[in-house]
This record gives sequence, C-alpha cells and structure tokens, in this order.
Amino acid sequence: MPKITKAVIPVAGYGTRFLPATKALPKEMLPIVDKPVVQYVIEEAVNSGIKDIILVTGASKRAVEDHFDYNLELESWLKQTKKEDKLSEVRKIAELANFIYIRQKGPYGNGTPVLNVKHLIGDEPFCVMWGDDVFVSKKPVLTQMIEVFEKYGDPVLTALEVDDEGTEKYGILDVTEVEKDTFQVKTIVEKPGPKKAPSHLAALGRYILTPDIFKALETIPLSKGGELWLVDAIFKLSKERPLYAKKIEGKYYDLGSKLSWLKANVELGLEHPEVGKEFRKYLKSVSGI
Repeated sequence: MPKITKAVIPVAGYGTRFLPATKALPKEMLPIVDKPVVQYVIEEAVNSGIKDIILVTGASKRAVEDHFDYNLELESWLKQTKKEDKLSEVRKIAELANFIYIRQKGPYGNGTPVLNVKHLIGDEPFCVMWGDDVFVSKKPVLTQMIEVFEKYGDPVLTALEVDDEGTEKYGILDVTEVEKDTFQVKTIVEKPGPKKAPSHLAALGRYILTPDIFKALETIPLSKGGELWLVDAIFKLSKERPLYAKKIEGKYYDLGSKLSWLKANVELGLEHPEVGKEFRKYLKSVSGI
C-alpha cells in the first residue's frame, strides 16, 4: 500500500469572520501566542510523515508563502545581533517540508481546492487539512487517521465527539463500530441538530482520501448557489466503496471562530514555556481563577 506523503491545505478563504483584521492579513496567519495558525496544521502533517505540503492559495495570501520561505534579510540581522536561537527557529520553518503553491480556480466551495490539485496527486492517497482547524494531541491526529488507512486501505474521516450544539454546526456521522474508536461510515448528515442526529460524532478538519475522489468531484452537481462541496463528493464515494472514521484523541480548535481563537490563545498560552507562568499569574489576578 502506498504511503501518504502529500497534504493539501486550502488557504484561499477570505476570513470574513475576523474582519477587519483579515482585510490584509490571511486568517491562517493569525497567531496563537507566537506561531500562526497554519503552522500548527503543517507541523502536525510533518510529524505524521508528510513530505509535500500543497497550499491552495488566493490573491491575498502572499504572507502564507512568505512565512514558509527563507527571509535572508531577517536571517542576516538575527545573525548580526547574535540571536542564534531565533535564527535557527525561523530557518527551520522553511525546511519543514517541500512546499508547493497553486492558485484556487473554479466554483465557490471547499471541493474546488481539492479538485485543483488533481494533477499533483496522481494515483496516490493523500490527506486534506483545513488551514484554520487545529488539533492538540499527544499523538498527531493525522497519524491516528493514517494508522486506520494503512489497516483498511479506504478513505478515513475524523470522528470528533461533539455536544448537542455541535450537531447543529457540523456534518454528523451515521456509523457502525468495527473496532475500538474505529467506525465504518454509513452516511454523513449535514447539521441535523440533536433530535435528528444519528450520533454525536462530527466529521471535520482532516480527511484521508483516495484518488477516486476527483472523479466524484467532477461528476457531482453543484449545490445551491453554484457551490462545490467536498462532503458531497465523499458522500457519493461512500456509495461505491467503504468509508471509515477514526474517533480522535485530542483537543480541537475551530480557528475560524473568534471565541475558539481566544480560547486557543489562553489555553496554549498557559502552556507556553516562555510566558505561561506569568500569564497564569495574570489571569488569576484579573479573574480569580
């Protein structure tokens, strides 16, 4: 079975929920403490064995490309000022993986950036990771999913336990458990609400897909408003082959949400080796926690 070495990360969205901050700054570059959101996603991919990172960008995403490139002027200044630790840190960012950038073209919807990379994927399995979804876990979430793929050889979705509110925000899985925390997917019900939800397992953030997803994307009708959605193609694929889901172990942050972004900064800030101790003292002083 071929190894998964390519990750597709769509980063072309406007980030309207964070306006006006995202008027000039890509939402994927918003910091969690001192590291941009998308770097957390890419580090998870690299720690899971991914070699090629394919970023599907838009016209306003130059900052993403610059971040994962060398900055010789900055490196020269850091060297002159003897900030060797920072010099090493910024150099390593450019060396995380082989970065490939393409512009998104086609109808609106999150299926379009996946279809855009068809010529780069060929006949290999690959993963899709949303650029503003961050998971914090002992074992990388993508690694957890790859282990399921290597056992079954079919597409794998995340299965994240959500509350009643989550059933109104995410696609919910109808599943049959085949082993502990691993499920075969019957169908995906889009935002059913707690009364109609077949489970409390949401599919979000990460997907391991096989190349036949491209045929599904090319043949499904566009949704209302002329949009092409990945979940529609996955649903079509589920009629033709088995589809699995892995109940992941880890904390999920939807960094498209202002509240979740604030929570991530607080919770990861408390664990930060440089500022965590003083930050905890500060929070106690203002909130009494």
